[in-house]
Amino acid sequence: MKLGVNVDHIATLRQARRGKYPDPVEGAILAELAGCDSIVCHLREDRRHIQERDVYLLRKTVKTKFNLEMALHEDIIKIALDVKPDQVTIVPERREELTTEGGLDVVRFSEIIKEYMKKFQGNGIKVSLFIEPDFSQIEESKRVGADFIELHTGRYADAKNEDEMYKELNKIIKATEYAISIGLRVNAGHGLDYKNVGNICKIKGIEELNIGYSIICRSVYVGIYQAVKEMKEIIDKNERKDN
Repeated sequence: MKLGVNVDHIATLRQARRGKYPDPVEGAILAELAGCDSIVCHLREDRRHIQERDVYLLRKTVKTKFNLEMALHEDIIKIALDVKPDQVTIVPERREELTTEGGLDVVRFSEIIKEYMKKFQGNGIKVSLFIEPDFSQIEESKRVGADFIELHTGRYADAKNEDEMYKELNKIIKATEYAISIGLRVNAGHGLDYKNVGNICKIKGIEELNIGYSIICRSVYVGIYQAVKEMKEIIDKNERKDN
């Protein structure tokens, strides 16, 4: 199981003063040196953290895989087609939200998703759809031609008690099994941290976990190299136990 490190919140800290530091590009370099398998960033329409400059520099410096999270806004689409990341992950986006609140409604927006997916794939960019662990969304993701789905783990991460946690975990397990059975590749992410990631690591078939906020928070105390290294060790340890 691979680890994608989201560097958005390095940029959040920088934008608090509209300065030059800390630089998410430098953070990405250290994350790769610590053993992560991809770098993720989300260029939002309101530019609240990652800026266009970051996206272009990350494309030039990332040595593993560059995964650009984005909503289907015209200006962001143009940037993505110009930058040509290795992968785009299409997510829903609302200006008033603090962070992405749920999965993309592929069933509702299937035609527009399919239209832009062809443009990305035609330019050699793989497409992942960030969705809820819901069978109808999985089926539609397959129909529109997604290369990957990324299952939203936020409801699992935010569970108020053990019963709720295992209920949400079971949804992710079933969704993973179903997606693989119909030929989709599966990633997962959102809200995962050093305590709750273990259960997700044990799910057979998930290829990559995309984690940002908890790693950047941990890096305040130990530095980003150590924070990434610790998360990678947890993933490897839990995966070995399951095997």
